[in-house]
Order: sequence, then C-alpha cells, then structure tokens
Amino acid sequence: MAPMFLVLLLGISATLALEQRQNLTFPLAISTWSFVEAVRSARRALESGRSAVDAVVEGCSTCERLQCDGSVGYGGSPDESGETTLDAMVMDGTTMNAGAVGSLRFVRDAAIAAKLVLLHTEHTLLVGDQASKFAISMGLQGPVNLSTDESLGKTRSWLGNSCQPNFWKDVVPDSKLSCGPYQTSPPSPPLEAKLGCGGDSTSLSRGISSHNHDTISMAAIDKEGNIAVGTSTNGATHKIPGRVGDGPIVGAGAYADSEVGACGATGDGDVMMRFLPCYQVVESMRRGMTPQQAADDAIARIRRKYPDFVGALFAINRQLEHASACHGWTFRYSVWSKGMDDVEVITVLPSD
Repeated sequence: MAPMFLVLLLGISATLALEQRQNLTFPLAISTWSFVEAVRSARRALESGRSAVDAVVEGCSTCERLQCDGSVGYGGSPDESGETTLDAMVMDGTTMNAGAVGSLRFVRDAAIAAKLVLLHTEHTLLVGDQASKFAISMGLQGPVNLSTDESLGKTRSWLGNSCQPNFWKDVVPDSKLSCGPYQTSPPSPPLEAKLGCGGDSTSLSRGISSHNHDTISMAAIDKEGNIAVGTSTNGATHKIPGRVGDGPIVGAGAYADSEVGACGATGDGDVMMRFLPCYQVVESMRRGMTPQQAADDAIARIRRKYPDFVGALFAINRQLEHASACHGWTFRYSVWSKGMDDVEVITVLPSD
C-alpha cells in the first residue's frame, strides 16, 4: 500500500503544481511611466500568441512613434549640436541573448534595430554611424532626419542661455558660464575632498526630470512563461555628442532571466549604469528577495553614493509580483496582465 500511496501523493502534487502554473495570469506586460499605449501594443502582441521579445519590441516601437514624453524616439532630447540620437536594447531572458544600439543616427526604429542585432549578429551592442549603417543594410528606413522644429528650438534656447545646464566639468572656460569650446583645466583637488560624500551629486543641479532624461523600459511574459525586456530612449537633453546612457547596457537599463524575473530602470543613466541596478534586482530576487525588497535595495545602494541622483526602477518575478522604488521624483509604471480589462498605472512615491 505504501508504494501506491506514494504514487497517489506524487500525482496530487504534480496536479497542484500544474494548477498553480495555470493560475498565473500569463501573459503580462509592464513598463516605466504612464506609457499606456505602449503596454497596449505589447498586450496585443502577447494575446495573439507572439513571443515576449516581439511584445517588448512592439511596445517600445509604439513609444518611439508616439515620441513618448519627448524622451523616446525622434525629435527629442537633442545633443549639444542639436542632433537627436537613439539608444535601445532587447534581451531574451530565456536564451540570455541580447541586442542593442547606442548613439544611433538617421534611423527612427531603434528598438527594431536592436532586435536585428540580437537576431542576426553574434554581437550585443553596435554604436554610432556603424550601427546606423547596419540598420539600414538590414532594411530599416534611412537615412532620415531625427530632428524636428521643436528639438531644434530647444537647442536655440539652450545656446541663448549660455548652454546651461550642460554635462561638462573641470574645463576651461568655466562650463557653468560659457558654451566653450572647452579644454582641460589644471589639476583639481581629489573628488573626495571636493564632495565629502564619495559621489558627484549633480543630478538635481542639471535639472534632470522625466521630461528630459527618460526611458521606456519594458518587460513582457508571454503565454509560455518566457520573459524579455526592452528599452528605448533619445537620451539626456543637451548631452555631449557620442554619449550613450544606461538604456542599451545589459543589466543597467533592463535585465531579464526567465527563471527569475525582470527589471526595468529610468532616470540619470550616467549614474545608474555604474551600479547595474537591474542585474542586481534580478539576482536579489534569485536569492529570495521579494520584488519590493530587491527594488528598494538597488535604489538604496545608488543613493548611498549619490544622494542627489534621480531615478526609478520596477521589478517583477515569475509569480507575477511586481513592485517599484524611486528616488528624487514621483514615479509611475504601467502594467497589464491576463484578466485585466485595461492597463493600470501605479504611482510610486520616493521612500526618502
């Protein structure tokens, strides 16, 4: 009787495990900010049976076309020369394969370009003019002008304000008073002596906000339980030409592992990318932290070194528990899962 009882017990356990998997409300899509139309696009892809990778590309591409908050897609966040360039990344959390483009010029479809890197190369990141040449050779439209009257107007206003704020430091002439051109200045005191806190606390003084320093970072879980993430952004307004932010850096702007969960980030990418916060979030969840604990811990680590940084991230695990943490601003993220009538926008207040 004992062996038969054991067989029955194992059968019941297997049935319960199957029921638990079926009760999980796959598929799911989640993104930074109130980018509802982007999440709806991802939803449509997922409900039609497409992969998590396809869904995040659809979502990010929608934001590019809509120029979400002026911080995603063409015609936003011009660099010092007035040109708009794009960063994007796509990561498959099942294969751990990723594709990304940085400082992409003359091509509007940055998320699709990143997917092409993922699908058709052994590389992870292509940048600059060569990334543009690759994207066009793979069939994307280009070269096209990514600037608009609005983005060029921002540059004119910025030049008329003595190029303030900007991203230069320790140069002559003084970057707080002049547009340059700049040269290196005489050696200055050590960073620790000047700041006394171990970090360059300049995010707030540069006027970083959701309107000039933003990213769509999106995660999706498809019907099979596969997880992917994607990002797209036109970077920091008035950045130094050639700057690449955290969006296309695997583990910084986003990270996914289908065995664990995913993370997406937004904010001061020049600071946040130094900590790979999304990689840390996923690894923290792997070690048993809840999404909320993992998100709080990742933000706290950055805050200890850079108390004035501005940023946020979301975390989601395989059990579809999601949470967020932020610092320096009020953050919102959007989520939809099977059984929901529409996308829900969740507001998150900074914990500090």
